[in-house]
Amino acid sequence: MTSQSSRTSYVPSNRRRVLCVFPKYSKSFGTFHHAYRLMKGVKAFMPPQGILLIAAYLPESWEVRFVDENIRPVTRKDIDWSDAVMVSGMHIQRPRIQQINEMAHQCGKITALGGPSVSGCPEWYPEFDLLHVGEMGDSTDALIAYLDAHTDRPAAQLRFETRQRRPLTQFPIPAYHLIQMDQYFLASIQFSSGCPYHCEFCDIPELYGSNPRLKTPQQVTAELDAIIGSGPITAVYFVDDNFVGNRKATLEMMPHLVEWQKRHQYPVEFACEATLNMAHNTDLLELMREAYFTTVFCGIETPDTEALNAMGKKQNLKVPVLDAIRTLNDHGMEVVSGIILGLDTDTPDTADRILEFIRISNIPMLTINLLMALPRTPLWRRLEKEGRIIENDEGLESNVRFLLPYKHVVEQWRYCISKAYEPKALYARFEYQRDHTFANRKKIPAAGRATPAKMLSGLTALAKVILHAGVLSDYRDVFWKMAKPALKKAEIEYVIHTGLVSYHLIRFARECAQGDESASFYSQRLRDVQEGSVEPRLVG
Repeated sequence: MTSQSSRTSYVPSNRRRVLCVFPKYSKSFGTFHHAYRLMKGVKAFMPPQGILLIAAYLPESWEVRFVDENIRPVTRKDIDWSDAVMVSGMHIQRPRIQQINEMAHQCGKITALGGPSVSGCPEWYPEFDLLHVGEMGDSTDALIAYLDAHTDRPAAQLRFETRQRRPLTQFPIPAYHLIQMDQYFLASIQFSSGCPYHCEFCDIPELYGSNPRLKTPQQVTAELDAIIGSGPITAVYFVDDNFVGNRKATLEMMPHLVEWQKRHQYPVEFACEATLNMAHNTDLLELMREAYFTTVFCGIETPDTEALNAMGKKQNLKVPVLDAIRTLNDHGMEVVSGIILGLDTDTPDTADRILEFIRISNIPMLTINLLMALPRTPLWRRLEKEGRIIENDEGLESNVRFLLPYKHVVEQWRYCISKAYEPKALYARFEYQRDHTFANRKKIPAAGRATPAKMLSGLTALAKVILHAGVLSDYRDVFWKMAKPALKKAEIEYVIHTGLVSYHLIRFARECAQGDESASFYSQRLRDVQEGSVEPRLVG
């Protein structure tokens, strides 16, 4: 439970019942939704940190309920119970955010919206009663005070904008007691907020600052205790925008993670998102290996050095990209990469060059997206000035007018993602990881991961992977070429990991090829239109 000291200092006069809702995601590459059917009880990717943090911060005398719509939809009964409905979400959740607001208003309930989408674009949400713009801070206390005094809807929208952020050292532990952790693919945790780099397409520095703010190591380990205490989970993802944004602080925290893992006999593996130049710091990488970091997401974006310069991602040029990947692999970390198509520097053969990069880097999993211009980014401002922002993207996969023909860019994306996730090629990259990455991981004791609940989950996953990939799939021969020798060597986790992740990637790529999935994480869904048949309206 959350300590009183990390809750709001506001003392309410009234008791309130608050319903916190996290809207359902649109399907995307990164939600791993196809893999859930192969796992015991899993229904969603990871718990939403932001709204669980707010739920923990609310006054202790208030009754709080939480609905993650990725687990189950919010109902009229949920809303009728409440005095107020709080919602948080990202741009991709915007349509559902609006629907939840309409549902609450139909029930006569006051609504409040916070989170990254409204913080970036408050003008998108004119129908909500209360807007919380920015991170948790003085505006949060002001909003709580308003709800204490009012449960009726205001005559006009009120905006609460954070002027003074609450230090991360005073953040409560998110309200994990309101969720069932074993319903999630992996757990999530935050160490820092903000990023010192200013990539043209990224809104993080403007939303959260350039100087990363930090939790203490003691906060992080206490939160990890709460996570493993709330259900059987085998992986924890650090959701920091850049885990090494303050490299000195990360280096100082790492021994605490190592000690925590040793104390609990390594119950989980860690993953994070970081800049590729972390490969410079081998002292940090050694400690990350000791703490059992097994995956790192790096925004490589493109192998083209000219493009990296143009987008301001010069940190990726400080060490040769392939050398950096090898260094991370040498320390037992599988690299996941972001790749962007539709850049101004792209040429007709960009997709082929990306596929060659994938082949020689042996990165199994890459999020291959079309460029989208987010509000509050240098990219948006530049393209708006050039008259290249598409205001009405109905039927389109991006809000950017590319320099190459739109149809060609979409075809490049479809070709690239289809080829990258052909079963034979994908399994070959995982085989490389087994020999050159997984083999370099720390050998950990079995006790922490061999609890009855985790053993049952593992056996369930193995059986379902064998059924769906080894029996029912049309690439079963590729699966068994991997699985037979691995099972003989008792490499059970490798078989589960490769079979489960590949199952999602292959199915998702095939849906993309058929036109059933979006070419960008930020485009809600692919519309059934012929490319080029929609006449977009431009801004500027």
